[in-house]
Amino acid sequence: MKNKKPSWVTYFSLATVGLAGTGLSSTALAQDPYTVGIEASFPPWAYVESGEFKGIAIDAMSAIAEDQGFEIEFQDMPFPSLIPALAAQKIDILATGLTVTEERAGAIDFSIPWWETNDVVLVPEDSDANVFTAVCCGASVGVQGGSSQQAWMEENVINNSDVDVSLSKYDSYVTAVDDMAIGRISSVIVDDTSAQEYINSGRPVKMAGKIYIRAPLALAVTKDDPQEVLGKLNQGIMNIYDSGEWQEIVSSYIPGVVAPAIPGHMPDFVDTYDKPVSGLPELGNE
Repeated sequence: MKNKKPSWVTYFSLATVGLAGTGLSSTALAQDPYTVGIEASFPPWAYVESGEFKGIAIDAMSAIAEDQGFEIEFQDMPFPSLIPALAAQKIDILATGLTVTEERAGAIDFSIPWWETNDVVLVPEDSDANVFTAVCCGASVGVQGGSSQQAWMEENVINNSDVDVSLSKYDSYVTAVDDMAIGRISSVIVDDTSAQEYINSGRPVKMAGKIYIRAPLALAVTKDDPQEVLGKLNQGIMNIYDSGEWQEIVSSYIPGVVAPAIPGHMPDFVDTYDKPVSGLPELGNE
């Protein structure tokens, strides 16, 4: 497996030696590192272990940087802060389990999709709740603040005055699952990849059922791509997919899971996926 780095910051550099007049000078071709915003409490996409960033997004972003010959450094932020930071150009790239939504597409630009997810309702392993009773009928449901799961609950459940349910918003899904384990909330809605990670790690939770949304996940950059990095990200994603490295990364974190084909389906509202796509002009919605 490539790109396992023993530090909080991952760097890749490219330099060349050139001639200038009669003297020899060294000129670094690489620009300043791109700052990659992550939420490092979101396994298996990004998390901290023994002082190191690990996860699918960490390894994949490092592989893309190596493939495309640029430098990166990771910056850990709470999830609700990531999109505003990207929109304000405080970070250059957002790399986590980011769901593509129409609202987000109006504020940031997405890469080609690299995953597809459905949501899962998690309950304690001794619960008899099903996917319906776990999100209604007096249930207290945990979601991550600013997430697509929060938006789904508010649109489909909370705004329905006939449903008796309370919604608790957390900075981290790890905290939400911990609160469910001690009875502070009765269920948690999370993407199916993360749900499987919690189960595989031995957490006392189980899936009450799935909410089938078939949402694409992608990397993101600031609107209109002022750093001109979107084409590099798209090319890098396709290259690590075609080489098999993407599947190796996925398998190292969630064994037995076959990564969806890349590129996946992208909704028509994502204008960065209008043909021709940056870096991959043969792709895109007509």
